[in-house]
Amino acid sequence: MAKKLEITLTRSLIGRPGDQRQTVEALGLRKVNHSVVQEDNSAIRGMVNKVSHLVKVNEIDA
Repeated sequence: MAKKLEITLTRSLIGRPGDQRQTVEALGLRKVNHSVVQEDNSAIRGMVNKVSHLVKVNEIDA
């Protein structure tokens, strides 16, 4: 069964460096408390790790 990640933006991007803003945008997040579901792979895990202080992640079975 493929695992998926539910990623929620929990902190604002105001005052954050451009690379963190671009990473959050690449994950598909737009506003605070906006959630997306992404595949669980190494690329997504790397992006989540980079902005881990801004997001909350839940693993879900799809």
